[in-house]
Amino acid sequence: MADTAVHAHDDHAHGDHHDDHAVHHTSTGLSNNKLAMWLFLGSECLLFGGLISTYMLYRGRHSENLGPDQVWDIPFTSASSFVLLMSSLTMVLAVTAARRHDERNTKVWLVLTALLGSMFVAGQIYEFTTFYREGLGFTTSLFSSSFYTLTGFHGVHVTVGVIILLSVVGMMIKNRIPGDKPEVVELVGLYWHFVDIVWILIFTLVYLIPA
Repeated sequence: MADTAVHAHDDHAHGDHHDDHAVHHTSTGLSNNKLAMWLFLGSECLLFGGLISTYMLYRGRHSENLGPDQVWDIPFTSASSFVLLMSSLTMVLAVTAARRHDERNTKVWLVLTALLGSMFVAGQIYEFTTFYREGLGFTTSLFSSSFYTLTGFHGVHVTVGVIILLSVVGMMIKNRIPGDKPEVVELVGLYWHFVDIVWILIFTLVYLIPA
């Protein structure tokens, strides 16, 4: 009887281990969710690669009075970029807290990350409004069209990231996060860091390198 119980326990433990392996891991050693996220980010790299290439091709197609040198406000954009980069730091702190199962600090850092991201988006809207008032509309030139498309797509990605962050916080408050909480926060962190890295590239190529 005791031997039967021991075998049953071993089979059960082995079965749990097997199920856990099947659910959480792929042949690459990554979880299914992480693999899907990396594939998604890979497709996003192709998207932004195309947008950046288009901008670099058309950035010289503008009138003399409405080119980058006439409309860029480098100090303002630099400050806005710094805010977004600081959000990467708060995202790292959120992931660290999640791995320690410190739910309170995880929520605090996620909310702060969303706040910093919202500040960046607000700054981008202000910048777009200023450019439009100066006469640089979406259809003004090939330069303006490629610029608004590139930076606008990035702004949309940041906005989506903010929504995801706040959604995760809401699910944590209601204790309705599906799967492993630390992994969910880490996946959101991967997306957020990708958005920040893309902005570093955009800021360097669009604002700092002269046409």
